[in-house]
Amino acid sequence: MWHPVRVNATVHDQRAPASRRATRRRSRSRVPFFVLGFLVVLGALAVVGGAYAYDHSRSDRIAPGVKIGGVDVGGLSTAAARERLQQRAVEPRRRTLRVHAAGHTFTLPAKTSKITADVDVALDRALADSRRGWLGARVANALTNKRVDESLSLRIHYAPGVVAGLTKRVAAAVKRDPVNATVKANAGGLTVHDSHRGRALDESSLKHKLAASLTSARRPATIKATTHRVAPEVSTSQLASKYPAYIIVDRKAHVLRFYEHLKQANTYPIAVGKAGLETPAGLYDVQWKETNPSWHVPNSSWAGALAGKTIPPGPDDPIKARWMAFNGGAGIHGIDPSEYGSIGQDASHGCVRMRIPDVISLYARSPVHTPVFVA
Repeated sequence: MWHPVRVNATVHDQRAPASRRATRRRSRSRVPFFVLGFLVVLGALAVVGGAYAYDHSRSDRIAPGVKIGGVDVGGLSTAAARERLQQRAVEPRRRTLRVHAAGHTFTLPAKTSKITADVDVALDRALADSRRGWLGARVANALTNKRVDESLSLRIHYAPGVVAGLTKRVAAAVKRDPVNATVKANAGGLTVHDSHRGRALDESSLKHKLAASLTSARRPATIKATTHRVAPEVSTSQLASKYPAYIIVDRKAHVLRFYEHLKQANTYPIAVGKAGLETPAGLYDVQWKETNPSWHVPNSSWAGALAGKTIPPGPDDPIKARWMAFNGGAGIHGIDPSEYGSIGQDASHGCVRMRIPDVISLYARSPVHTPVFVA
């Protein structure tokens, strides 16, 4: 007799224990892998933690090879670097500067210049460049003592206005104004006074030198200022061209001296104003000129009925040939040959009388604005 149910139950009972045994074996095999993974993670965390701690311990350390303002601060802490910069870069600049110029000496004391430096700004930059990169790279660079080889500038400051102020003092002390050549007239002739060059400070150059010495200890503390010559507006050599003509009226000698380019060219006999109507002394110039002029009679008592009138050229006009006004109513003019006898005397009403050929010659060589000196 066949019992199928019983057979199946027997097969089921045989498989169940084997499955449970396999499950237990797999569970036991997973335990070491979990522990191993945990240990690996734990080790990695320990390494990272150690690297972080090491990196943090060097957070204020400047990398080897870094220089600030020419001073090597590599491998130093920021505090040590700050002290070194103060001693080697800032303090040497705090000195008295001296300027020599044209026999004068000027000083700029350290307490006046008040030197300061952007030390902390430079240190922050150096530290940032030293710690550039990710954690692993920083640790590796530190462990291998890797050099950065960087040179940073150190900005130096000094008190505002000290350079300009000292330059102004020096400029005022060495300044010498140029002297123009001049001519001085007297009864006997002309005296030339030579020109002289002036002197001025090269202000731009001195400002540059002062700023360089204040900001760099390598620059000398003693500065020699440079000056340059200042040419006069009128030199001695130019003076003659300035005076193409010059007239001197010597009333006492009754002589008119004519100069061309400061050299006497002619001497003419003249008549001048009589007592009470003297030819006015002083320095004048030719104001205007006329050929065959009319006589504009002055409103003076000596003119009598002619006062204020205008006498046209002709027999009744005492002014002959030429007229050169030099003092409003006074002038140099020719006279009729019948009056040549008055030449060499005080005979006119204030004008300078000349013979006709002489006044024509003088007129042609004396432009308007020719100086006229009456002695």
